[in-house]
Amino acid sequence: MSEDDARTRILNVAGPIFAEKGFQATTIREICGQANVNVAAVNYHFGDKEHLYTEAVKRAHQPSGQPDELLEWPPGTTPETKLRDQIKAMLTRMLSERTPWQRQLMNREMLEPTFACRELVEAHIRDRFGQLLDILGEILPADVPAYRCHQVAFSIVGQALHYHVASHVVTVLVGEEEREAHYQIDQLVDHITQFSLAAMGLASPLAP
Repeated sequence: MSEDDARTRILNVAGPIFAEKGFQATTIREICGQANVNVAAVNYHFGDKEHLYTEAVKRAHQPSGQPDELLEWPPGTTPETKLRDQIKAMLTRMLSERTPWQRQLMNREMLEPTFACRELVEAHIRDRFGQLLDILGEILPADVPAYRCHQVAFSIVGQALHYHVASHVVTVLVGEEEREAHYQIDQLVDHITQFSLAAMGLASPLAP
């Protein structure tokens, strides 16, 4: 078995166990036993249990393993179009297909964040949040203070996050038929974009 194979096997085993038990309750011995590798393999490939957990969280957040680049637009693109594109990219990431353990681990990390949360934010989220703030900077009046821009940005993110975290609740409340008919990604993008622009005084929240 090659070093890459051993590393991948450890990571594939560790993710579901961390998702089920959490960081503290999971042991290196259990992971290595299921991965059929020596207990020293975790330190060799990842440094320690904390780094292994962080890599598992990153895998859960980015199942493809491919870095997602910041969006780019041609000159003259309106900020409203940029906002819609940003919201679509956000929803697409949040609602992308994940395995049950990946969803479980991400939900665990959002509800009970660990040391891995900060690294995830710095590596994968901060730049995208900064780009959203740049777009809002084109929309909001120049005298809006930074903390208000942050609050607006979090409100937009929160609308998208709701459909990821509470997807089952949404289905129970509105029914499978309505959800299938009116809650596809492009429909949610249109709604969140229009509602957010309305909050900033640039659209009617309920216009067709």
